[in-house]
Amino acid sequence: METLNGRLALVTGASRGIGAATALALASRGAHVVLTGRDVKALEKIEDEIHDAGGASTIAPVDLGETDGIARLASAIAGRWDRLDALVISAAYLPTLTPVTQIEPKQFGQAITTNILATQALLAAFDPLLKRADAARVIGLTSSVATEPRAYWSAYAATKSAFETLLDCYAQEVERISEIRVAIVDPGATRTSMRAKAYPGEDPKTVKPAEIVGERIAALLTEGFTTGHRERVVNPS
Repeated sequence: METLNGRLALVTGASRGIGAATALALASRGAHVVLTGRDVKALEKIEDEIHDAGGASTIAPVDLGETDGIARLASAIAGRWDRLDALVISAAYLPTLTPVTQIEPKQFGQAITTNILATQALLAAFDPLLKRADAARVIGLTSSVATEPRAYWSAYAATKSAFETLLDCYAQEVERISEIRVAIVDPGATRTSMRAKAYPGEDPKTVKPAEIVGERIAALLTEGFTTGHRERVVNPS
């Protein structure tokens, strides 16, 4: 198994679900993982799991919706490390599923802030550190509704569509002037709290655990994928 020894990875939404599973998988391959999220206790729990397994991590609590939260995070990381090898954008917000005509403005605004504005801010803030790495990778977690619109999913789908567009444009802009490579990953049906919110009557045991997605993302970071790479994670069983 290839390793990520000596690599620095930043994972957003690392306090639970796919973000947490990805952080654990990256640490198990030797990366030093910076864990970001709003829930300090949850981040500390993931950090303890990483350290108990012999891995390395640093928690950096941040609210991606704060005006200067991402800028402060980037400044703190740049003050300690001279580069960033991997940025995994896992944090996302799912508004209540409703018809287009009944979208709740406050929730829609939060989805726009978390899924779109924060993504642009992350790319802008960490671009200098990514460009200093010899093989930087950016991976964004998306949803099938970004390209296959579905009734009642409009608020989330619209923001995820914009999310993908930002990543695709950034990928093209940096491809010829840096070693940064960008991939978009659709985790598919996965056992997370977000999934439970969207499908309250679903038996969680019928969908794959977040660990499968986390392991695939960690493996992808060791592969020489072409920028613009897209894939959907399937359950190997």
